[in-house]
Amino acid sequence: MFEKVLIANRGEIALRIIRACHELGLSTVAVYSTADRDALHVRFADEDICIGEGPSNKSYLDTKRIISAAEVTNAGAIHPGYGFLAENADFAEICESCDLTFIGPTPDQIRQLGDKVMAKELMKKAGVPVIPGSDGAISCFEEAAELAEKMGYPVILKAVAGGGGKGMRICRELAELERGFHIASSEAGNAFGNPDLYLEKVILNPHHVEIQIIGDTYGNFFHFGERDCSIQRRHQKLLEETPSPIMTDDLREKMGLAAVNGARLVNYRGVGTMEFLVDRDRNFYFMEMNTRIQVEHPITEESYEVDLVQDQLRVALGEKLAYRQEDLKPKWVAIECRINAEDVDKDFRPTPGEITALHIPGGPGVRADRAVYTGYIIPPYYDSMIAKLIVKARTRETAIRKMRNALEEFIVEGIPTTVDFHKEILEHPDFIAGRYDNQFLETTFRRKAPLPDEKKSAVTIKRPPEEAAEEKTADDLDEVASDISDNS
Repeated sequence: MFEKVLIANRGEIALRIIRACHELGLSTVAVYSTADRDALHVRFADEDICIGEGPSNKSYLDTKRIISAAEVTNAGAIHPGYGFLAENADFAEICESCDLTFIGPTPDQIRQLGDKVMAKELMKKAGVPVIPGSDGAISCFEEAAELAEKMGYPVILKAVAGGGGKGMRICRELAELERGFHIASSEAGNAFGNPDLYLEKVILNPHHVEIQIIGDTYGNFFHFGERDCSIQRRHQKLLEETPSPIMTDDLREKMGLAAVNGARLVNYRGVGTMEFLVDRDRNFYFMEMNTRIQVEHPITEESYEVDLVQDQLRVALGEKLAYRQEDLKPKWVAIECRINAEDVDKDFRPTPGEITALHIPGGPGVRADRAVYTGYIIPPYYDSMIAKLIVKARTRETAIRKMRNALEEFIVEGIPTTVDFHKEILEHPDFIAGRYDNQFLETTFRRKAPLPDEKKSAVTIKRPPEEAAEEKTADDLDEVASDISDNS
């Protein structure tokens, strides 16, 4: 169906997709902003083309420039990675209208499952347990207050079109609900262009557990077990592991079947992730579905010895998945730490700047997905994650020890990072014992105060030059863009 794939993304996920494409014999096109001129995904793709300036709304979120780049390079497919346009149904629809294969679900599937209220109703039809809450969006604060009184506090407000913790507020009393309603609605409108909210009962001290699924175009659906993503800060995942410390074989089977049934209801195509909350009694409730490859997909790959990105490409190529569900069992314990360019001592403030020295750990069972190198200048425009460190071992105890050793070997100089923060998490007795939930960092974990000589000095931010790229540039795309029908 296609022989060349344009990767509409950057950083480590762009490199990950390039490798998967090359192993399947597919050629690749990298798009990049002027801030990413020296990025590794530009170097290792077969072709590259500049699509605009550093800010993402002038490059990686500019649908016309990306479609133009695919036209100029004769790419037959577009892989969106995660973030940016990965869950944008309008973009997927434009791809289809331009005879480009969108490597992901259909536009209708993205719309159905991306709308939290619609997704919840679909899961109810599929027999998937859902969190008690409002039937659809809430029209006003008074309606929210009446429902909260019936359900009992605490409750949580969520953006209908939300994700990543935006437009979300936990409310423990009426005054907090009134204040939170207006703030969350405004935040949702600014972030997603949709201010609508819905209300749910708060499940106290749950684990955040997600199920990896995949479906092909022949009616086959499979799940690859769970990932525990409970180690979070402000609803942002920091560390993930599989299997989950709370998981049993029976619970995995039930959650996996529920996820597959939900995917089958909409005839889901490609990889996706069903996210659940699991309470202390191992009752599970559907939260949302992510219709893309996840940041934390490597731990599933390591645990199950599969290649999810290649499977994603194969489904897009029209191939039939050859798995048998009974054969899909976790073979390894795997842990992932997200290494962010952030100053933990300054409330996790992002720290763009130059990496003056870098050493990446290795050895059996150690994997590092990254796109940075010594001398690389981290731009100020994008997500602060610079690497993902993944380890696997036969037991959880060994995996924790292996990750500690790998973090000791992970050296980044020039900017503050979260490496030491992860070391402290992995040394905490409650984490080691598997006694944690999604409030672990807020209620249980306490950081060690750094010694005076350990505090990082301020880093001067160096911004890349914004001069025009040679040969194929963003300006060259304008002429092509004007010839493409405006289907958005």
